[in-house]
Order: sequence, then structure tokens, then C-alpha cells
Amino acid sequence: MGAIEEPSLARFGEPAADPKEKWTTERVLSIRWWTPTLLSFRTTRYRGFRFTPGHYTRLGLGVEDDLVWRPYSLASAAYDDFLEFIAVLVPGGAFSEPLSRLRVGDTLRVDKASYGFLTVDQLAPGKDLWLLATGTGLGPFLSILKEPAVWQNYERLIVAHSVRQSTELAWRDEIAEINKGELFAEAKATLCYIPIVTRELGATPLTDRIPLLLADGRLEGAAAVTLGVATSRVLVCGNPEMTRELRQSLAARGFATNRRGVAGQMAFEKYW
Repeated sequence: MGAIEEPSLARFGEPAADPKEKWTTERVLSIRWWTPTLLSFRTTRYRGFRFTPGHYTRLGLGVEDDLVWRPYSLASAAYDDFLEFIAVLVPGGAFSEPLSRLRVGDTLRVDKASYGFLTVDQLAPGKDLWLLATGTGLGPFLSILKEPAVWQNYERLIVAHSVRQSTELAWRDEIAEINKGELFAEAKATLCYIPIVTRELGATPLTDRIPLLLADGRLEGAAAVTLGVATSRVLVCGNPEMTRELRQSLAARGFATNRRGVAGQMAFEKYW
């Protein structure tokens, strides 16, 4: 696990942005290498940038006339004075190559807008909020877990994070400590964090893919909570195969997505 670098830079970006541009230029504040190909990083934040936990924005790297843009979910809290992202490097990738060379103090472009539907306001009221992620799909859930209202509006928060190797369990310790801050003094929800490592024997009690663990009841057993449409709300973020399988299995249980302004019981975001 790489060390966190924190230079003495102002966390916010420039006090004003060119209104003609759709992006701002931000500086890298810190970089954390979880593995040689998995990193999270923080940047300064333009004061006018707004987002809802669960949203993503676009990041741009490269020279002025040849910028490469990619969407990345925000892992930081809506109230943080920095922006945080998590990324996996793809060998030879047009964005991954410049990202791999990024250093503290370097700059990148950040879209002024945020996007997406992987937010709790897409869901009907419920008692249990399930956050099911693979790999870097955990990013938006970290942002959601940092929102005090989520801890007030639900009784139980269940986070299942599936990775191949245990070193890829990003923010494992931070998740366990989120509700210890003063912003969460009134929190009523309890947290159940379920790490799942699929390719490292004995690393975690559960080792199969999330769709299989849900199908045979082991995921509910680990959470000690029944996943049912009357009380459970589900957000899913990760690889397309996982999201497709979970959409089908949850739909078979009666879950539906938001449609025509009618709040649903599940929402999805697929990565890559």
C-alpha cells in the first residue's frame, strides 16, 4: 500500500474560473498507490463545483490541443474542500498512460458539471441500504457513506466490496471509522462492511462473486439482514457482468429502478 503524500498547497482551486470554459484546472494534492495499478488521488476543488454523493464527473489529461477525457466517480464527501477519485491503470490506455505519470503538484482538468443516477434520492424510502461494488466501483459509495443524512435515514448500511486481491480493498480502514466523526453524532444507522476477495485463498470468509453470494443466501447471512423489496434499497456499481446479473436477480425479487419520476428500489452504474 503506497504512502499518502500531502504537500502544503491550498486545497481549493483558483478563486474564479473562466465562464466560457466547461472545466477548471485543478492541482493534485495527494496520491495513494494501493497496488502498482490501483491508485486514489485528491485534487483541489473549484468553489463553484457541486455534486450529489454518487455522481461522477469528467477528468481531462494531456496537452491543451490533445486532451483525453474520462468519467470518474467522486469518492470525496459533498462538503469536502477537495475532490477524490480512484482509478485502475489499463496498460497502453490513452488516459492511463498520463495518469500513471501524475505527481503531486501536477494539474488536470475537471468538468464543472457532475452527472449520474447512482444516488440515494433515486430510491424510495427504506430501512436497509445495500451498497454492492466491485473494484473501483467502491468510489461513489465512499462519498455516499460520508453523507450524514444517509446515516439518519436508514437503520442499516451494508457495504459489500468484491476484489481479486486483498490489497485492492481500498479505504477498508477508513470505512470502519467514517461514523466516528462529529458530523455523525446523531447517526442511527449501523454499518456492516463485507470484504470479498475472490483470488486469494483465506483472505476473507466470502470468496465468490457477489451475484452468486446473493443467489445462495450467503451475502444475506454475512449481513444478518434479509434483502427484500419491502425494506431494502440497493445501489450497485462495478463491472458490467456483475451489474447485469444483479439487475436480473433483483428484478426477479420485485425490485425496480426509478421510472418516470417514481422512485425505485435499486439503481446501477457500470464501470468500463
